[in-house]
Amino acid sequence: MSSGYIEPEEDFLIRIAALALIVLGVVALAYGNISFTREKKVVDLGPVEVTQDKRETIPLSPIAGGVFLVAGIALLAIRPRA
Repeated sequence: MSSGYIEPEEDFLIRIAALALIVLGVVALAYGNISFTREKKVVDLGPVEVTQDKRETIPLSPIAGGVFLVAGIALLAIRPRA
């Protein structure tokens, strides 16, 4: 049976997970998407190499951002205390 006590190591991991969820939620709400550039090899013929820069976007839903934010705050607020 569980006594409701959480080891310090587990408490630390819960805090890290909660803070990561909060940061991810804030980023999702603030930016809406994350864009980055990826270099793609188009042609590779011995010493001749042609590459193309391709811009990729990862959309972040505001609903998901809100859920992440609330989940992170809930983890910090509801976790059992010793």
